[in-house]
Amino acid sequence: MTLAIAEPICQSLTQILSWFAKSFEASAEADILAAMDEKDIMALAEDCGISPDQLLVLLKAGPHGADEMPQMMRALNIDPAEVELRMRKLFRHMQTTCAACGAKDQCRRDLVHAVADQSFMDYCGNAETLNALRADPDLLTER
Repeated sequence: MTLAIAEPICQSLTQILSWFAKSFEASAEADILAAMDEKDIMALAEDCGISPDQLLVLLKAGPHGADEMPQMMRALNIDPAEVELRMRKLFRHMQTTCAACGAKDQCRRDLVHAVADQSFMDYCGNAETLNALRADPDLLTER
């Protein structure tokens, strides 16, 4: 009986700790961002090859804010590494779009259930770009 009770408690505790860790991580990133002046933000954005606005979106989203994008690319048989290598600026723009997306839950659900390729057009801010990339055989994982 003790094990049956302990397992749900451990799962709940793990979720709570994960939430605290994410909150701490976001807070630390917000502190770093707040400490930067406009000149630093512009210089960092230039170093990254993106606009200052894009940089702010990415910083606010956190280090995993666009994790769904390469997963979506792979679900569509697009090689994310090849796109990043050949089209770095486009890749960064797509990351920013993904980081700012309001349909994360739907995206994650579709990726988990392997149906993203059938439904991404309904919600993905990168849908048109992804379809254009799928038309280039040099960028596909299955050549």
